[in-house]
Amino acid sequence: MVDQRKIIIDTDPGHDDAVAIFTALGSRELRTLGITAVAGNVPLELTARNSMALCECAGRADIPVFAGCDRPLKRALVTAEEVHGRTGLDGVSFPMPQMQLQPQHAIDFLIDTLRNEPEGTVTLCPLGPLTNVATAMLRAPDIVDRIEQIVLMGGAYFEVGNVTPTAEFNIYVDPEAAKIVFGSGVQLTVLPLDVTHKALTTPKRLDAFRDLGTKQGQVVADLLATYNRHDTAKYGSEGGPLHDPCVIAYLLNPELFSGRLVNVEIETESELTMGMTVVDWWKVTNRSENAMFISEVDADGFFELITEKLACL
Repeated sequence: MVDQRKIIIDTDPGHDDAVAIFTALGSRELRTLGITAVAGNVPLELTARNSMALCECAGRADIPVFAGCDRPLKRALVTAEEVHGRTGLDGVSFPMPQMQLQPQHAIDFLIDTLRNEPEGTVTLCPLGPLTNVATAMLRAPDIVDRIEQIVLMGGAYFEVGNVTPTAEFNIYVDPEAAKIVFGSGVQLTVLPLDVTHKALTTPKRLDAFRDLGTKQGQVVADLLATYNRHDTAKYGSEGGPLHDPCVIAYLLNPELFSGRLVNVEIETESELTMGMTVVDWWKVTNRSENAMFISEVDADGFFELITEKLACL
């Protein structure tokens, strides 16, 4: 019997979110307690629908999906249709999901689950803006000490921003929420652009997904072929970065990654650098370390792991 780690995936699908969800659901090492949708890449109605469509495509309609916050804590919603298309998953036509959204709000699900599961046994995996997680912390401060850890995709430092010159999308969309999470004291592992931009979906790696000969492998290849067009044009790289699956891969095999335990602060005051993750990489301040900030990945090992888990669906 595999010892399963309990996780909740908080997500705004999103092409790369789709691959992360498939990878998690194909991993016997992980027990996904639920998926909480948040507004981000596209509005909440679509991220919730996409979450259910992906569960059904993975053959896991048993996974409960909850709709969460439809806007950031203090700001108007910024979305990314220019990257992910009108549906959030352009490139594949998913049928309308047959499964139903859970009636419970995602925030209540997060709070109830963390209160009811044994303390220190649930890991949160945010793949989008941190609005849901921060809102749960604000509403129920007692859950903070019950979280095992948070492993999230977001931020950038040496790689700089992808939505402004200094800010990565997930943090930029709701910097106030990010500030709450990064200041919570929960054990944090951050997969920023610094590492995800080293996990490029090259044509050879796309072919490996197709060569699985499964529905999910073909879906992933088709999604990423569409997704890559924006990033290869933007960065001039051989393939697009595969951001969100780095979170799941880190949980499955942290030895594929390396980084430093550092202090990370979130900029919420300056319009010029709003949403910047200010990383004390060289420890030049007296600020306390609050995050494992990942900077390197074994890209070949990462893609082998993703391919292996897709084959298990």
